[in-house]
Amino acid sequence: MTLLIVGIVVAVFILFWIINYNSLVKYRNWVEEAWAQIDVQLKRRYDLIPNLVETVKGYAKHETETLEKVIEARNRMFSQGNTRNDEMTANDQISAGLKNLFALSESYPELKANENFMMLQEELAGTENKISYSRQSYNKTVMEYNTKVETIPTNIIASIHGFKRRDLLSIPAEERQNVKVSF
Repeated sequence: MTLLIVGIVVAVFILFWIINYNSLVKYRNWVEEAWAQIDVQLKRRYDLIPNLVETVKGYAKHETETLEKVIEARNRMFSQGNTRNDEMTANDQISAGLKNLFALSESYPELKANENFMMLQEELAGTENKISYSRQSYNKTVMEYNTKVETIPTNIIASIHGFKRRDLLSIPAEERQNVKVSF
């Protein structure tokens, strides 16, 4: 009888361990999938940028500095050895460069009227929105994963099997400052 009770307790413990381990694997995979969604949108924008730059070149030949900054940030985006934080830093630099590039259209009415430029601007704006949504989704998924990794009893299983806390994506400090509006 005692052997049966011990057997049941061991079976329940093993079942408990398996369920919690599988739960951690599921959350880890969701984090990776959420990152892959960001990566897809970053690649989409990466592919659109050369077309936009070529369109702008024809109208704003002396604005090469703005164009070069966008191209440099684009090239850093998928450099070998980049961490997720490196990619997000390059992403933020691309976003800033694209804002400057779109601001150029105000100085060049013929560029602003160019159908190709307008289409690319719209595509990039949509992609920026998708990147923003993907970042929110990633952070939500990471928060859920981190909660699993840090709470009892799954934290024990997580530490034994090497599940580590993941970093949330954050906004650079310069973007947290209040915008100064003056008339």
